[in-house]
Amino acid sequence: MSDNRITEGVIWKQLLLFFFPILWGTFFQQLYNAADAIIVGRVVGKEALSAVGGSTSTVIQVIVGFFVGLSSGATVIISQYYGAKKKEMVEYAVHTAIAFSLIAGIVMMVVGIWTAPVILRAMDTPEDVFHPSLTYLRIYYLGMIGNLIYNVGAGILRAVGDSKRPLYFLIVSCMTNIVFDLLFVAGFGMGVAGAAWATILSQTLSAILVLRLLARTNDMHHLEYSRIYLDRRMLGRIIRIGLPAGLQSIMYSSSNVLIQASINSLGTDTVAAWTAYSKIDSLFWMIVSAFGILITTFVGQNYGAGKTQRLRKGVRICTGMTFATTLVLSFMLYFWGIYGYHLFTNDAEVIVIGVSMMRYMVPVYFTYVTIEILSGALRGAGDSWIPMVICLIGICALRVSWLMFVVPTRKNIYTIMFSYPLTWVVTTTLFIIYYLFFSKIGKGEKNIKFI
Repeated sequence: MSDNRITEGVIWKQLLLFFFPILWGTFFQQLYNAADAIIVGRVVGKEALSAVGGSTSTVIQVIVGFFVGLSSGATVIISQYYGAKKKEMVEYAVHTAIAFSLIAGIVMMVVGIWTAPVILRAMDTPEDVFHPSLTYLRIYYLGMIGNLIYNVGAGILRAVGDSKRPLYFLIVSCMTNIVFDLLFVAGFGMGVAGAAWATILSQTLSAILVLRLLARTNDMHHLEYSRIYLDRRMLGRIIRIGLPAGLQSIMYSSSNVLIQASINSLGTDTVAAWTAYSKIDSLFWMIVSAFGILITTFVGQNYGAGKTQRLRKGVRICTGMTFATTLVLSFMLYFWGIYGYHLFTNDAEVIVIGVSMMRYMVPVYFTYVTIEILSGALRGAGDSWIPMVICLIGICALRVSWLMFVVPTRKNIYTIMFSYPLTWVVTTTLFIIYYLFFSKIGKGEKNIKFI
C-alpha cells in the first residue's frame, strides 16, 4: 500500500502535504508553454510569441482539456476503489485508462493535424501569425499520445495518494524542454517549429517515466503491458464520471476560443499582450487547479472508505485555504505583476496593454474559487452531471451571450474581459445552492453508496 494518509490524520496537514507536490507539478506543466513563449518571444519576435501562445494555446486547451476531464473519471474511480481497498477493480481501471489514452491519442493526433488550418481560420487568427501558428499546432499534435499517457498516468498516481513522483517527472521533462528550446530556437534558428519539437519530445519523456513507474510498483495500481485493454464495463464507469468533466472543460475552453477570436480582431499588439498576460495569469490557474485536483482525490478516497463527515470537513478547509492563497496572489500580481511582462517582450505598447489587463482581472480572481473546489468535490463523489449543467448555464451560455450581444456594441478589451467575473459570480452562486441544498455530500446524508 501507498504511504498516503488521505483518509487518516489531521485534515489540513494532509491536504498541505498532498497539495504542494501538485502545485509544483502544475507549475512545471505551465512552464512548458511559458518557456516556449519566453524564448520564442525574445529571440524571434512578437508575431512568434502570438503564434505559440495565442490561438494555438487556446485550441490546445480545448482538445487536451476535454480528454483530461474525460480521464478524470478514471482518477475518481481509482481513488474510490483504492480507498475501499478493492484491488481487482483498481487493476481493471488502471489498464482500461491507459488503453483509452493510447487510442484517444492516435485519434486526436490525426484529427488535429487535419483540422488545424480550419480552426485557426475560424478563430480569425491574424495573417502575420497564421502560418507559424499552423506549424506549431501541427507539430504539437504529433506528440499527443505522450501528452495523454502522461496526464492519465499522473492522474492514476494522484488517485492513490502519490503526488510527489508526477512532480519529479515533470521537473525532468520541463528542464529537458527548456534545453531543447534553447538548442532548437536560439541555437538552430528553427523558430516556432523548434519550440513545438522541444515540447513534444519532453512530453514523450514524461510519458515514458510514468509508464515505467506504474510497471514497477507493487501496489494495487501495478501496470502490466500485456494486460492493457479496454474493459467495457470499466470504460463505461470512467466515461459516466469523466464525460461531464470533459464537456465542462470544453465549455470553459470554447468560451475562451470566442474570447480569443474577439481579441484577435483588436490587432497583434493586443494579441501579444493577452498571450503574455495568460502566461502570468497561469500562476492563479495552477494554484486553484492544484486545489481542485487535491479535493477530488481527498473526497474520492474518503468517499470510498465511507468517511463522509471527514470529506465534508475537508471541503470546508480546502475552500478556506484556496481563498487565502488567492487573495495573497492577487495582491502580489496587482502591484508587482508588471515585471512578469519583461520576461516575454520588450515592446512598450504590448507591456502597457498587458498591465492594464492584469489590473482589471486580478481583483476578481476570488469569485472563481468556489467553482473549482465544489466542482472537484462533487466529482470526487461521482456527481458530475449537475455540475456540468451548472457550468453550461453559468459559464457557457451566459459568456457566449455576452460576447455575441454586448461586446459588438462596445468592442474593447475591458468589455471582453468582463465576461469572466460576470460568469464566475453567477456560476458560484449556482454551485453553492446545489452543494448545500441538493447534493448528497452537502446535505449531510450519512449512508452514501459509492459506485
